[in-house]
Amino acid sequence: MSQREWIEKDFYKELGVSSSASQDEIKKAYRKLARDLHPDANPGDTKAEERFKTVSEAHAVLSDPAKRKEYDETRKLFAGGGYGRGGFTPGAGGGFSQDFNIGDIFGQANAGDGGLGDLLGGLFNRGGTRTARRPRRGADVETETTLGFREAAQGVTVPLRMTSPSPCTTCHGSGAKPGTSPRVCPVCNGNGVISRNQGAFGFSEPCDECRGTGSIIDDPCVDCHGSGIQNRTRTITVRIPPGVSDGQKIRLAGQGEAGLRGAPSGDLYVTVHVSQDKVFGRNGDDLTLVLPVSYSELVLGTTVSVPTLEGRVGVKVPAGTADGRILRVRGRGVPKRGPGGGAGDLLVTVKVAVPQKLDDNAAEALKRYAEAEKTSGFDPRAGWAGA
Repeated sequence: MSQREWIEKDFYKELGVSSSASQDEIKKAYRKLARDLHPDANPGDTKAEERFKTVSEAHAVLSDPAKRKEYDETRKLFAGGGYGRGGFTPGAGGGFSQDFNIGDIFGQANAGDGGLGDLLGGLFNRGGTRTARRPRRGADVETETTLGFREAAQGVTVPLRMTSPSPCTTCHGSGAKPGTSPRVCPVCNGNGVISRNQGAFGFSEPCDECRGTGSIIDDPCVDCHGSGIQNRTRTITVRIPPGVSDGQKIRLAGQGEAGLRGAPSGDLYVTVHVSQDKVFGRNGDDLTLVLPVSYSELVLGTTVSVPTLEGRVGVKVPAGTADGRILRVRGRGVPKRGPGGGAGDLLVTVKVAVPQKLDDNAAEALKRYAEAEKTSGFDPRAGWAGA
């Protein structure tokens, strides 16, 4: 995309949201449009496919706070046709908007991000110095996956099937027909822009010969029509590390949208959703579970076999354990991420199970125990504030 096309596009209109829309509103609008326009839902519909690409491009800019800020400020600066073939014309009144940070233009824009930072870096310069144009990096892509509780705790490899702009398999992203290569634009010498001085400013505008790309393709690839990009479905194998938590994002470098004509691809961000487990809960790196025990086991003590992520382990319940006490089994929790490794602990909460019905023998034995308890002088409410 040339610099002129970038500035003149209305990304808010493409997503159907206002310029003051929140990030949640932008994300919601994009998801709805992407679902309706996805090539899998519209096989053979080239208009839907092109619209899908446009919507994805708009989301890539507006979902990134830094790029969105630069985009908004740039459009404000050039509102009213200030960016045209005749040169630079300031806004109404001949001045800059008070909200616009001119330092972002003069060498302080974020360079190298493949978006507005690169655009602004080559738009103005002091003293007529020309800056070589760099290929535009592909947009980042977001997707989601749902894992079972134990898969997330122990780590798993999952295949993700997704449709997105990818390097053309025929020309390998060059845009040129196999056996040929793009040539450097003779008008701008590969810079993608034509520069000239106007007073105190050195002004640059996209080269009409190469449309701002810096190169010319005489014989375009028949499959991607010279763009170097195809919208195709692919399956990516993703290794989810142990200990990932619900809502966490995994970044896969270079697995996003392809860059224009061989430029670096964007990144893929996978948001992980973790389903609940019937036995385990989680508190940071610690696993939690509730262990049902009888009253006699709490009083007399016992050893109970409990599950872990890697088999079972015996947990000793000391005699006289109170209901609700938490017993800790070290190193049997969720594997820890980062330096040091290791794992969290297993936290076992003992919970007395009260029988709903007793047979005659059990009831009689319990009565005898109650009498013996009174004789021993035990009072469960001794020291209780409500006594």
